[in-house]
This record gives sequence, structure tokens and C-alpha cells, in this order.
Amino acid sequence: MKILDIREIAVPIKSDIRNAYIDFSQMTVSALAVITDVVRDGKRVVGFGFNSNGRYAPSGLLRDRFMPRLLAADPHSLVDDTGANFDPFKIWNIVMRNEKPGGHGERSVAVGVLDMAIWDAVAKIAGVPLYRLLADRFRGGVADAKVFVYAAGGYYYPEKSLSALQEEMQGYIDLGYSVVKIKIGGAQLAEDLRRIESVLKVLKSGDQLAVDANGRFDLETAIAYAHALEPYQLRWYEEAGDPLDYELQAELAGHYQGPMATGENLFSVQDARNLIRYAGMRSNRDVLQFDCALSYGLVEYLRILDMLKEYGWSARRCIPHGGHQLSLNIAAGLGLGGNESYPGIFQPFGGFADNTPVENSYIALPDIPGIGFESKKELFRLLKTLSDN
Repeated sequence: MKILDIREIAVPIKSDIRNAYIDFSQMTVSALAVITDVVRDGKRVVGFGFNSNGRYAPSGLLRDRFMPRLLAADPHSLVDDTGANFDPFKIWNIVMRNEKPGGHGERSVAVGVLDMAIWDAVAKIAGVPLYRLLADRFRGGVADAKVFVYAAGGYYYPEKSLSALQEEMQGYIDLGYSVVKIKIGGAQLAEDLRRIESVLKVLKSGDQLAVDANGRFDLETAIAYAHALEPYQLRWYEEAGDPLDYELQAELAGHYQGPMATGENLFSVQDARNLIRYAGMRSNRDVLQFDCALSYGLVEYLRILDMLKEYGWSARRCIPHGGHQLSLNIAAGLGLGGNESYPGIFQPFGGFADNTPVENSYIALPDIPGIGFESKKELFRLLKTLSDN
């Protein structure tokens, strides 16, 4: 059993949208294929991966370090003890060999891309959907039949009116979502409150709406927003300050009784542990948004879940960032609280299986081997170019 080749391309996902911190006019994604010598149903098994939006394609790290390191490894060192499949944990250790601790910047994104492709291949070789494989290995065979998803949108667009924002949110409701999210912090507080109130007019209650500041605020601004937001009783108030400013987050908890969310820009179990230790996060209401595709992959995510259990947190408090099929599989297989969704945004990477309806903000997963990329036509068309050449 061997890995024959690894291929990567950088793909643009350019858009006019912006959040409180960045625009997406130059955003790219790494798409990657791990080509194996294993054949299933007459076809060579290929595992696919890509990184989540918000971080640029880590092509240099992949091509200069991680892909060559994996291709140079002894094939026997990549397989599990049965010899019947690859071992993602052994492969992760090989990929991370000779890497110093700390510095979890873009390195974690590159490893996450590779790790996604490995797990896709492992599940395909086993002949089962990834969520089923995860449930069997780590949850006593119990997989959730459907997963909670919410529609993340409400970005700042040039010349976008409040009525256009309402139309966008109504479109998500019409698609079957009952919970939506919009951006804040890219305008003055008064304008953001007008945006929030306009969206609430198309919803039934405040807990159908979450807001996301993308780490924009200092403590004074974060508290001002907290006081203004609290009467709305929103679903959550997300990433008010810099993701590594645990003191700010802890102080903010004393000014906002509603749920808060953060974690999408923390890329290791060490950073996640520090969040739990020092940021005043509340296990009975707050939401953790660690994204495995940005944080060294599913291997590291499993370590994060183990750490959370040690600190008394339920996996149900985890609702990953990213809106991709890997996190959806993890949510179903490991019993998370849900998954983000990007209807119509960051295509073809955002979103889930084609022709799979969202009903009251829940979605089922396709019963096909692997992560399920083949069930998303436009995404698979792009990924397949890597294995066809």
C-alpha cells in the first residue's frame, strides 16, 4: 500500500465581500489530491483536501516541506497495524517530523489540507462514509442521523442596502435554515444595530441570529457592543477581540450574559487549552468554533476534543467554522453541536452535497465512501482535475 503522488493547486475564491477585518478580493485556497495505489470498485483511490476560507493557500509550505516529507517516507510506516489501510496518526507524525513546537500560523493550515485528504482516502479504502468510520472508531458506532447547520452570511458588500441584507437572510430561511449569522464591526455601532434590527424583522426571535466581529474590537468597543447587543437575546456574540487575547474575552464575559463564540482562529490543542483555561469561557452556553481544516487536521481535532472532555466541556458545544464537508462528517460522527454553512459563498468549496435539503436548520449526509466530495458536482469537477492529469 503506497502513496504514489501528491498534487496541489492554488484556486482563487475572489469576492467583493468583506468582514470587519479583511476583504476577500485576493483570497485563495489550496486544493490537494493524495493518489494511492489502492483500487476500489475498479478505480484508484484518491483522497482530496482543501483549506477553509479566510486563510490563503499554503502552497509553499506544502510543496517545500510537507508533501516531499510524506512522499519520502517508507511506505510501511504509513499503514495501520492490520496493513489494510493507511494510519492518519502515523502519517501526521511523519508530516510533522522535525517541526518545532509553537508557531501555529500557516503551518497548521498546510498540515490540515494534507490531513483532510488522508482521512478521505482512509474512509474510501474502508468503503464507508467518514462520519461512519469516525463513529465506529471513537463513539461506539453511534452517528447522528442529521446535523444542525446555520447560514453564515451578512457580509459587507459595496452599496449593499438594508433591504438587500433582509433579502439575503430571507433567502436562507427559504432554503431551510432557521438560524443565520451576519457580520458586525465593519461599520459604526449605530449602523450595525440598524443591520441587526433589519434582519430581526424577517426572523421570529433573537436566538435565530448570531453576530460575528471577526476579532475587530478592543476591550472598550467589545463591551460597548455587548451592552448594545444583550437586549436582543441573540444566538451568540462571536469573536469580539483578537483570538489570542484571552484576558479581553474573560473580561467581556462579565459584561455579556448571553452566549459567546470563538476559536476559529486558534490552530492547536495548546491554544485551545489556553482558551479554556484563561478566557472565561462558559461550558453551559458558549460555543467553540475550532476548524480542523485550519488547525492541523482531524488528528489534532481529536486531541482538542479529549482536552475539552478533561475540562468538563461537552462536544456538543463545538460548532466548527468553515462550512465544509469534513466538519459536517466530524459533527455527525463525533457528536458535535453542528456546523457552519455558506450557502452560495466561497464556491465551489462551501456547502454540502448537492440536492440534499436543509430542513429547520438540519441536514443529512450522503451515504457514500469518504468525505463525500463526489456528491458535490462543481467541487468534484475541480478536484478531479488533480487526479486526472
